[in-house]
Amino acid sequence: MATIRAPRHSLRAVTAGAIIAALILSAGGCGGSSSGHSTASAGTGGGGPAPAEAPEATTYKTLSGAPADTTPDGATDGLVVHPTSPAPVFDRPAGHRFATLPTTELGGPTWVPVVETSGDWRRVLLPSRPNGATGWIPGTALKTAHTPYTVHVDLARRRLVLEKSARPVGRWPVAVGDAKTPTPTGRTFVMATLAPAEKTPSPIVLPLGTHSATLDTFGGGPGTVALHGWPDASVFGKAVTHGCVRVPADALKALSRVPLGSLVFISA
Repeated sequence: MATIRAPRHSLRAVTAGAIIAALILSAGGCGGSSSGHSTASAGTGGGGPAPAEAPEATTYKTLSGAPADTTPDGATDGLVVHPTSPAPVFDRPAGHRFATLPTTELGGPTWVPVVETSGDWRRVLLPSRPNGATGWIPGTALKTAHTPYTVHVDLARRRLVLEKSARPVGRWPVAVGDAKTPTPTGRTFVMATLAPAEKTPSPIVLPLGTHSATLDTFGGGPGTVALHGWPDASVFGKAVTHGCVRVPADALKALSRVPLGSLVFISA
């Protein structure tokens, strides 16, 4: 595997005809639209079903047979990987193939965190439903990097803490999901960074690899949860969203520098 520098965000301007519909912000909620979804070939390699039968592991998909994340509060060394070609995803090393990890997610490069290693195999978090889905990918045709950042969202305290090299570099009050549409808990990651081309309540949106547990869809899309800004500061410290985490402007600026694939821990 080739090693490169930590993946840096490249803010992508997104038009309404592409991905802006995918994330939100109408009525203060989160959602998605498949209008910008790529349907690239599943790729080759490994056993299990034929490539055409292996669904892509994207925010739009629900995967069958994906192992659950058994250590949702577990830290890692910051290793993240990017497939340079569509990577087969297995339920265990050299086991049953149930998906394909594409090279791009929401118009940008796919970077996912490694949560376990076995020989040349890497167990990674996936951006698909069900929440906490993981899979094993072979350690070939991968670029690797290390990110020093982790994000912690405390739902009870309604607070976000950004850490770099395990040291807090910022703390902010945030708005989280309300009782009917709570923000999902567990271990996830920064999946993409979007810069909406049209005016929205947030100049930057950071979709995560997790989804609402109570909304199967929102705004016509898959109910993807995101970190994003909000112009009304009175919401911070409250449980008022459809599942997304609204953050102050200075928090959003700091978070926009966090590399793709960085872990996000959401605790009750």
